[in-house]
Amino acid sequence: MARPLASFHLVVTIAVLLTVLGLVMVLSSSSVEAVAAEDSPYRMFTSQIVFACVGFVAFYVALQIPVRTMRRFAFPAFAVSVVLLVLVLIPGIGTESQGTRGWFVVAGISLQPSEIAKITIAMWGAHILASRRGENSTLKEMIVPLVPAALLVTILIVLQPDLGTTVSLIIVVLALLWFAGLPLKIFLGIVGTAVASAAVLALTAGYRSARVRAFFNPGDDPQGAGYQARQARFSLADGGIWGRGLGQSRAKWSYLPNAHNDFIFAIIGEELGFIGGVAVIGLFALFAYVGLRIAMRSVDPFLRLFTATATVWIIGQAFINVGYVVGLLPVTGLQLPLVSAGGTSTATTLLMFGLIANAARHEPEAIAALHAGQDGRLARIMKIRKPEAYRPTRSDAPGGAPRRAKPPRGRGNPRAGGTGTALATRTQRAPAGTATRRRAADSARGRDAEGARGRDAGGARGRDAGGARGRDAGGARARDAEGARARDAEGARARGSRTERTNNGRAASQNTRRRDGNGRTGERGNRR
Repeated sequence: MARPLASFHLVVTIAVLLTVLGLVMVLSSSSVEAVAAEDSPYRMFTSQIVFACVGFVAFYVALQIPVRTMRRFAFPAFAVSVVLLVLVLIPGIGTESQGTRGWFVVAGISLQPSEIAKITIAMWGAHILASRRGENSTLKEMIVPLVPAALLVTILIVLQPDLGTTVSLIIVVLALLWFAGLPLKIFLGIVGTAVASAAVLALTAGYRSARVRAFFNPGDDPQGAGYQARQARFSLADGGIWGRGLGQSRAKWSYLPNAHNDFIFAIIGEELGFIGGVAVIGLFALFAYVGLRIAMRSVDPFLRLFTATATVWIIGQAFINVGYVVGLLPVTGLQLPLVSAGGTSTATTLLMFGLIANAARHEPEAIAALHAGQDGRLARIMKIRKPEAYRPTRSDAPGGAPRRAKPPRGRGNPRAGGTGTALATRTQRAPAGTATRRRAADSARGRDAEGARGRDAGGARGRDAGGARGRDAGGARARDAEGARARDAEGARARGSRTERTNNGRAASQNTRRRDGNGRTGERGNRR
């Protein structure tokens, strides 16, 4: 686990193991009923392997997508998924199956837009909350527009109706709000509202209320609403510790409905035993650890939110599926990720695993190792794009600080003494359409601009005055020094002239005294 790419390798390994296990168990659990329906025993397996291949292509594409591209196209993808949810409700466009109008069927291939909607809302919600995070974020900025958009998608899914996908979507939204730091009281209030809404939905429709009653009173209708859950527990008990062997299940011989889909974990427990069931749960537990580890080690706030939300979504869906198979929860119809039969679910889950693996390659140590040439031979053969280091944008201030707008050229420049005010920052973050905030922002920018111009003007005047005083003082000192040197030189020359004249006078007087002395000496000689 200390290796730089350990998280990436674990995500890839878990995805491959769960997908291969799912393909084998789909073939084992669906072949008998396909033969009984006078169809090919490989029909369901062939469809599943085609969607698995599509999912691995999506996995590879997800590894190549830059983070900035994901964030840029998050909202358009979410808008397209909402349009698909509206179109699937129109008779003649959407196809109804098992009482739910939630599929498009094109050339024999079915597509469930609600699975796509879960990915797009997780990505778009992570983008919004990452851009608006921080201690100064208001409650309205965290809830709007995520919660209203999620409510719209939930209503469209309820109209299909599909309670299992509705529960999965609620898990996604709650995970986003929890990891974004929503206050606990508000979060508990939203959780209570979601649980109450799910209870109302479960008790309104006839088949859903029958499932709830069968959960609380399993012996009341053992051949009706409680038949499926009862047979699943019998299948698990029949497997024992080591299981009956691969392909040797008895429940798949039309004793357990939807054995290849919602209740495939019961077939795993029967054929592979308690050991096989614990191994499957262990793989999901390992994925939970790795996913949250990637989220904690990511420096990009968008990747942190998205990876943690995707991990909770996949683990929550697996927990619900295993929970109603073993009798801990009412039957909701959620599939076991990557294991149950379901083309769209398998492809979209592999796409989500690819995005999580992409986030694992964006860990700081992984980026350093990949750019140092430690990407491995397989990555070089597949030409997997090397990740880029995270660079905060204006909407992603480091350390959870509020966003700061880039100061205009010549205004609010720190070098000129100007700084942006908190009011201007908050008003720039507030949504448009509020006149009061707009006026406050304008006045704040006006005060900043006037203050900057005043400081610039004051600084200019100060520099001019200082320069002028400096020049005057320098000139005065220079003139004084030159005058002093001139006076000193003239005085020295004058003193030298006086000294020379004095010396000449002394020499002349000495010569005169010599001549006088010589004259007196000559006169004395003449007298003698």
